[in-house]
Amino acid sequence: MPLFNIYHPEGTFETTESKAALARDITKVYNLPPFFVTVQFISLATDSVFIGGEIKTDKPFIRITIRHIAVHAKEAAPGFTESITGRIDNALKPHIADKGYDWEYSVTEDPRSFWRINGIAPPPFKSEAELKWRKENKASEWQT
Repeated sequence: MPLFNIYHPEGTFETTESKAALARDITKVYNLPPFFVTVQFISLATDSVFIGGEIKTDKPFIRITIRHIAVHAKEAAPGFTESITGRIDNALKPHIADKGYDWEYSVTEDPRSFWRINGIAPPPFKSEAELKWRKENKASEWQT
């Protein structure tokens, strides 16, 4: 599961349409069952974000934390890190960079062994069971 927490000041991502468009573009980044991708928008009061000890007032600052659980760089194909960050950059660009916002993101990787969906351990990456989950876009029991 990629989990995107998007921290943004009031006045940005205020409509359901703007949030949905970004969430759809983020979901397209990953070759995973779509329901693996979670995007959460966390609105912050403009006086709650300090950069360098100062309130940021000249333009919005967007901070994104991304947690990868489904696929880790060390298990993926060579060049995965460059590929995934490039795809993330491209997905964010029209929604953040092209609007002139300041922004940053970081990606962490959590142990897959601690991950459950509706109490079910997800099947191995690119397995037949994962392909079934992708096709059905939901979790279901599977056998090893």
